[in-house]
Amino acid sequence: MDRVRFITISRWWRGPWGLKKSVEAVPVGVVLVGALSIFLGLGTQDKSSSACQFPAIYNFGDSNSDTGGLSATFFRLPNPYGNTFFGKPVGRFSDGRLIIDFIAHKLGLPFLSAYLDSLGLNFHHGASFATGGSTIQPLDGRMFEARYSPISLNLQLSQFAQFKARVNEVFTEDKRTSLPRPSDFSKALYTLDIGQNDLHAGLRLESMDEVLASISIITGQLALTIEQLYQEGARVFWIHNTGPLGCLPSTLAYKLPKPGDLDQNGCWKPHNEVAEEFNRQLKDRVFKLRAQLSEAVLTYVDLYTARYTLISEAEKHGFTSPLAQCCGSYGDSVVHCGIKTIVNGTEVEALCSNPS
Repeated sequence: MDRVRFITISRWWRGPWGLKKSVEAVPVGVVLVGALSIFLGLGTQDKSSSACQFPAIYNFGDSNSDTGGLSATFFRLPNPYGNTFFGKPVGRFSDGRLIIDFIAHKLGLPFLSAYLDSLGLNFHHGASFATGGSTIQPLDGRMFEARYSPISLNLQLSQFAQFKARVNEVFTEDKRTSLPRPSDFSKALYTLDIGQNDLHAGLRLESMDEVLASISIITGQLALTIEQLYQEGARVFWIHNTGPLGCLPSTLAYKLPKPGDLDQNGCWKPHNEVAEEFNRQLKDRVFKLRAQLSEAVLTYVDLYTARYTLISEAEKHGFTSPLAQCCGSYGDSVVHCGIKTIVNGTEVEALCSNPS
């Protein structure tokens, strides 16, 4: 991974429109919000700063950035989701905020409404099209049966295009409007955090060789989506790579390691190697897009390193069990978080006493 110093971003940044063409690889630091503060030029939240002001954010992705899409579409998430920060489930697959929430906060914007939600929405400063379980590739029958979201990236793009077209049709200058100004689409920040589920599904349903062979197709589809967003007027892109899949509690809970399969931090090495190959090819795609999209600024964000560092240095940051799951299983049985089920004739609910 390129070790580009955060401060280099300020050298090419000239505001989010009329942009100098560039692409940067940003190794987001262990304290993600601190890293964002440096990139955004908003160490303190000063809306008068001209360093980096976006009127809106449009987000595409999976559960890492879903602010309520899947919950609104299929089922409302139960406790303990949301409890630590919001005090109740709010559609996020977290006990608190997501990275996209911190990005919005640092830009002085409200949390993004989920496009698929129908209550209490405000799209004036953007929207999230992400849904938990989403993939870059359209779902096939096996992936649907494995409970991945049918709202794949191509459908999220279609939803955005329809949303933009409808805004252009119905927008009026009214201070009470919950819609964005049509001119804001070209000035907005476009964030993409997706690909983890494509790899996760492949590792469940295919051989390792088949998964590795599919990566070029998956990253190609993501690059095509960025090109299509560019044709829709998007100019500034913040593109997350995928995290260390071999450190996911869901991976470790249902895999029996062979000698040498685990690294020094207890993570599943073969799965992490797949994630690293995906990230290598994604980074190459992003750099090639630089030459194609003459007015775009593309920032490749190294979340893999950030997340792996949090795991390898967990105790330093106040975490005691970085590879353990709070809920999701009861003994050898799968019990989804917040859902009661019968195991060996007894009703059980998988939930740890202190999610935070």
